[in-house]
Amino acid sequence: MEQENQKITFDDFLNKVKKYIKNKKEIQTIIKAYEFALAKHFKSKRLDGSDFIDHPLNVAYILTDLNVDYATLSTALLHEIIDEGNATVLEIKEEFGDEITKLVVSVAKINKLSFSIENEWTINYYRKILVGLCEDVRVIFIKLADRLHNLRTLWAIPEEKQKEKAKETLEILAPIAHRLGIYNIKSELEDLSLKYYKPDAYTDIVRNLNNTKKEREKAIKEMKLKISEMLNNNNIIHEIKGRSKSIFSIYQKMQKGRKFNEIYDILALRVYVKSEQNCYLTLGLIHSKYKPVPKRFKDFIAMPKENMYQSLHTTIFGIDGHLFEIQIRTYDMDKIAEYGIASHWSYKDKNADHKLKDVMEQKLEMFRSLIDLNNEEGNADEFLKNVQSEVLNDNLYAFTPKGDVIELPIGSTPIDFAYRVHTEVGEKMIGAIINDNIVPLDYELKDGDIVKININKNAKGPSREWINIAKTAQAKNKIKAFFNKIDKSDVIEKGEELLLKELRKHNKSFNEFLTESNINILLEELNLDDLLDVYYNIGSSKYTANYILNLIYKENKSKEKIILDKLLLNNNKIINSKNDILVEGIDDIKINLASCCGPVLGDNIIGYITKGKGITVHREECHNISNLEERIIEVNWNPNINKKWPTNLMVEATKKDNLLLELIAKTAHTNVSIQSVNTISNNDFIIYDLIVSVEDTEKLNKYINDIKQLPEIHKVERVIK
Repeated sequence: MEQENQKITFDDFLNKVKKYIKNKKEIQTIIKAYEFALAKHFKSKRLDGSDFIDHPLNVAYILTDLNVDYATLSTALLHEIIDEGNATVLEIKEEFGDEITKLVVSVAKINKLSFSIENEWTINYYRKILVGLCEDVRVIFIKLADRLHNLRTLWAIPEEKQKEKAKETLEILAPIAHRLGIYNIKSELEDLSLKYYKPDAYTDIVRNLNNTKKEREKAIKEMKLKISEMLNNNNIIHEIKGRSKSIFSIYQKMQKGRKFNEIYDILALRVYVKSEQNCYLTLGLIHSKYKPVPKRFKDFIAMPKENMYQSLHTTIFGIDGHLFEIQIRTYDMDKIAEYGIASHWSYKDKNADHKLKDVMEQKLEMFRSLIDLNNEEGNADEFLKNVQSEVLNDNLYAFTPKGDVIELPIGSTPIDFAYRVHTEVGEKMIGAIINDNIVPLDYELKDGDIVKININKNAKGPSREWINIAKTAQAKNKIKAFFNKIDKSDVIEKGEELLLKELRKHNKSFNEFLTESNINILLEELNLDDLLDVYYNIGSSKYTANYILNLIYKENKSKEKIILDKLLLNNNKIINSKNDILVEGIDDIKINLASCCGPVLGDNIIGYITKGKGITVHREECHNISNLEERIIEVNWNPNINKKWPTNLMVEATKKDNLLLELIAKTAHTNVSIQSVNTISNNDFIIYDLIVSVEDTEKLNKYINDIKQLPEIHKVERVIK
């Protein structure tokens, strides 16, 4: 609830702290932090006229409801001393050690930003918030409490700034509080933000609540007495409170078109009992006397929310025909419901509930993965998209066969589920069974699915294709990390060999080239850490060996220019290569077949010199290179290679049972294999989007002609995407 006018003293705060922190040394650190902050903020005032120390003291007081540790409380007291108290990091470190210093610096970094809810700044805000979470979740606890106290005194700043802070809170901080299950703080953040962002709507709701206050209080009082009498008669020890509906939640319902008098859960009661068994007994007694509203009963005890929220929810026709929303829970359940995982989560408590810790780690892993993905892709729009999908949007809740809840973004697949359970489960996965049915790995999970991941302990790891199927940044990063780890040593070895080969061409030795001075030049020019990174970049074709030599011998040619220069040497000798594709005069360049047009042996092909990724080979008719002239080069198929290549076919047909089996049967005559099938269906016909693997165009054309003979087939064509 709002506490805008409540005056908190240090004694109030300390008395509350001592209720759950018993270690005298930790208490002394908290006292020391307050005295240090008090000295740094001496005579400083806030815009509302209060002493500056009142702000960090109130922030720390708010955090005591979350049972945070002494380091978090000390940091809350110190969190403004860098920016507002002119304290140095070294000074803090000498007084309070590494842990508290790191927390203070992290909070200071976030608070230095001038936030805005415009796109570019929003991305930066998300990034800083998530970096704080990635390093230490306690930073977020402090930031939420900091914003809450600032909102309580928001009247002291200009109206335009009030609206900016309020909107920023509603769009960014309140959803993060919701994701962490800290509903007590989330609710007040929302109500206070609405008060300043939409003051007219806020005032109307408050007026309506006041106008109906006597009637509501009378109805709630009578209902409490009726239920209490019934529970006493059945010897159920209990407590009943009238529950206030948050102003913001009423506003949200009115925004969806409902009138104030149609929001029936404004009349609400919460029943507290001592055991889970008594929760169900209480529910049964209430339903035996008062008719429940259909489809309004929810059992979050048997099936907790992912953040461990547990309660029974029901809506009943109560006295005088009033609708009442009733919540029934134990006191322990209430603690989690109000203050989230943080209420039971101690940063270093080895005896803390492991299940709660696992859930928090699950959330933190999601945030860490988003940071990793952002660093890797460097794409701000993609980063924002991932944050909105995985942090701020509604998620789905799936279950392990044992009933554990896994939270995932909508659109997630069994791959995402497996990696969220454990990295090893993802790496050993060979299939998935959902609700007792075998499903493909690109199946999109639905709310309430029971997911069993089939694993094989001898599995060699995930498929590279899973990166394209997975939805979450966490799964994508884990898959990439798996292959990076496997590939890196091979790539380094390959890079070293390529550099040695290039040096021999120039009649130079390793020792002559790789002097300490030359290595330093390479590392500085390429912005790399060590010589192994240089080898890795050569082996992965980011740089050619010749380009590395040019950096030392100052020929200053780009990779693309080096390749083109080689082609102009009129060297018509065909290289005896193991590559699928031959390029005259070049034998050390990475070559990729374009996935957009899927060239196979026998197609007329052309090469395109990419920036940093070697040569990509397309079919000549591919529209993706039709307008390109620069960096186009001649390439040829290697006639000595005997293998299959993937390409796309689109098959349109009349609907028929088992038609796909007939398409598969036709592959036997041409040694074609079907790698994947995507089906598009409507009332009249069906389209199969196939990726087939084939040796050459001759066998591909034969397969196309064979399936065209089927009476249901309308047309078959190769696709360029």
